[in-house]
Amino acid sequence: MPKERGQKVIASNRKARHDYSILDTYEAGMVLVGTEVKSLRAGKASLVDAFATVDDGEVWLRNVHIPEYTQGTWTNHMPRRTRKLLLHRREIERLIGKTKESGLSLVPLSMYFKDGKVKVEIALARGKKAYDKRQSLAKRDAQKDISRAMGRALKGRFTE
Repeated sequence: MPKERGQKVIASNRKARHDYSILDTYEAGMVLVGTEVKSLRAGKASLVDAFATVDDGEVWLRNVHIPEYTQGTWTNHMPRRTRKLLLHRREIERLIGKTKESGLSLVPLSMYFKDGKVKVEIALARGKKAYDKRQSLAKRDAQKDISRAMGRALKGRFTE
């Protein structure tokens, strides 16, 4: 059987980039059971309300919803069970130090297959206040207006 190559996104947490300012990202493996992998291969997972914690020197992913595998039997998994993340010791120690700072948390950004293995991109993030969210939306809208104007200028249609 040929080995899988490339990257296939299973789920992404688009709201995380809106609610948090991302400081640093890490790629982590996940400890899964067989029916979870089969359910993920079907493209079913949700990162809404998911977060990661560091407990006793290990990183745990909580509140990720991987639905039960439809053809599974009594060996099926619990949909919202806590799953262990696999990181290097050096990275875990860095995360322990950073999360002890006030206001920093671990948020999963995306879940994907990379060369046949399930990976999770987690971010060290600081929560945004409401005015920060408004500022980032205003900045994005201004950037869109600038790019539209540049596009019109390049096509020779100057409108003001």
